[in-house]
Order: sequence, then C-alpha cells, then structure tokens
Amino acid sequence: MISLPSFKLPSGFSSFSLPNFGKGKGVVGLDIGSSRIKVAEIKAIKGQYELTNIAQIDLLPDTIVDGQIIDGNHVSDCISRIFSEQKILGQQIATSLSGNAVIVKKIHLPMMGLEELRDQINWEAQQHIPFDIQDVNLDYHVLEGDAESEMMDVLLVACKKDMVSQLTQVIAQAGKTTSIVDVDSFALQNAYEINYAPRPDQTVVLLNIGASVTNINIVRGASSIFTRDVSMGGNQYTDALQKKFNLTFEDAELLKRGTIPTECTATPEEAQSVLQSVTEMLAGEIQRTLDFFHQQCPNGDKILGMLVAGGGSKVTNLVEYLAERFQIYVEPFDPFRNLNVNPQKFDEQYLREFAPDMAVAVGLALRSDG
Repeated sequence: MISLPSFKLPSGFSSFSLPNFGKGKGVVGLDIGSSRIKVAEIKAIKGQYELTNIAQIDLLPDTIVDGQIIDGNHVSDCISRIFSEQKILGQQIATSLSGNAVIVKKIHLPMMGLEELRDQINWEAQQHIPFDIQDVNLDYHVLEGDAESEMMDVLLVACKKDMVSQLTQVIAQAGKTTSIVDVDSFALQNAYEINYAPRPDQTVVLLNIGASVTNINIVRGASSIFTRDVSMGGNQYTDALQKKFNLTFEDAELLKRGTIPTECTATPEEAQSVLQSVTEMLAGEIQRTLDFFHQQCPNGDKILGMLVAGGGSKVTNLVEYLAERFQIYVEPFDPFRNLNVNPQKFDEQYLREFAPDMAVAVGLALRSDG
C-alpha cells in the first residue's frame, strides 16, 4: 500500500493563472470533461480541508470533441444548472485543460536567477514549443538545481490561447469568473499531495483516464518529473462494445462497468474479451511512457505504485490488469482520503463510487486564486 504519514499543505504550482481576484480566496473546482462536468467546493480551515459540495452532470454526446467545445450554450447551461441545483454560491472558478491544447516540457538550463529566467523564458520556450509563442499562454516552474553541474531543471507549460478563451467564455456565459486555468495532470497531482502526503523519495504514476484523453503524470514526492497525454480513454471501450454487440451508447456504458443490459445478448465473458483488448492498447501506451521515462532517467526512480482516476478507471478488471501487467501496487485514486467529510451530508457509497471521477475537480478546488 502507498504510505501516508502526515498531512501537508499543497506545494504544486498553478499554471496559466489569470488576473487574481483577491489573493488567497478559495475557488470552486470545475472539471469540464468530454462527457461530464464535475464540480467540487472545499473550505480550508486552519490547515485542514473540509468538503462542502460535489456534483456532476452528463453532457450530451459530441458536445465536446477532441477538446473543442462544439455546443457552448449546452455547456454553459449545464454549469448554471449544477450550481443552481446544488446551491453552490462560489463565483470564482478554477478549471483545467489537457490533451492537444497543452504542451508540458522539462528543460535543462544553466543555473540563473529568477529575474534572468523570467527575461529569457520566452526565447527558451520558442525552442521547445511547437506553436507560435504569441498564440500560447506560458508558465514555468523551477524544479531543482544542481550546484555541481551549474544546471537546473525547469518545467515549461504552454496552452493555446484560443482554447483558454473558449473555456473561459462558456464559464462567463454561465455567470462565473475564471480565476485559474490549470492542467489536468497538475490538478490531479495537487489532490494527490493533499490526500497521500508523499515522501520526497516516493515515485508514483498518477493516471487519469477521461472519456477521450488519458493523463499520465509521474511524480516524485511533490514534484512532477514526467507527463504525457494519450489520446484514448473511456470512449474507446464504449465504441468497441457498441460495434461488437450493436448496442446503444447507454447500454455500452452499462456493459463497460459490468452490468449486462436487458437487450444485450453478450455474455460476461464476451464483453470482458472486448474490454480486455482496449485495456491492452491503453497499457501499451502506459508502457511506452514508462520506457521513455526510464530512458530519460537511466539511473533513476523506481516506481512504487499507480493511482488511477477518471471515469475510465472503473472499467471492469482494469485496475487488476494494470497491477498484474506492471507488477506494482495499483489502486483507485481517492480524492477524499484526507479531507474532512460530514457523513450526514455526503453518502458514503456515493463518495466511494464516484471518488475517481472527482479527483481533478477536487485538485482544482484545493487551489487558491493568489
């Protein structure tokens, strides 16, 4: 089991912070995925965190395709509805992006002061970012320096401005203000730091399997050391089941999670065979990511385990397969593990069932706009 001593405050960085609206104020975490919107609200009291609200709502199919919001009115309506029905009063939003809109690079630079780095970072970014530098929002974070070699590692993050604008516009249309736009992988990492309090030498894989994108973030302690987004996720399972057994989208979703729909003639064994074929493709992408990571860090980090989040993490037998394939400890990500949760307000079974889905939203809600 991944070990978990003392509680600690977050040390992750928030990328693409827009102008602040009152330093240190809490924000509502809003995770707008390809198939569902998730919201989390958390109150910070004297270094402790209390869950005050969570909710989610399904989007219509093809509302968001390849990260592009096709039907902004529907997304805005869903945001307004979820805030209204759940009586969420917060107006400041932390949200996030992933996939093709985001580039994350770890670059190796000569040791320099923060002011010099600030002056030079745009030039450095042009060498590593495959977009026009004028078309992206840029952020960076110094990871570590080596006094002996006089070099330092810097995490460089860039996101297309048009994607940020598209996201903030649908939120504004719902009457809310976006104060932070983050990256899914780092929001998940933020939830990990709070809930698992990792040791500085502890290296794990954080896997977030969304509907259309899987985020892979390898973290050592509280620092991200390698990230990659893979263009596959839960939709691939659903599509494969639909084609194989001629199912509706809704019935394929049920079958994906182990429930045989009334109109489905497939046996559990036949369904599992289809799911297994997609899982093997996903595991192959994870393997390629780990292989590349080990090539980049030949002397390095032994991976202790893997925490799996996102709606796609609930595919039947996925966690067990990954544990057997990679011979490491694998478990569903629990974003409520170290939060104060009122059992009279939140149903324990609901929290347990939807915990992996809510991980990014919780990580965003743990940010502050300062």
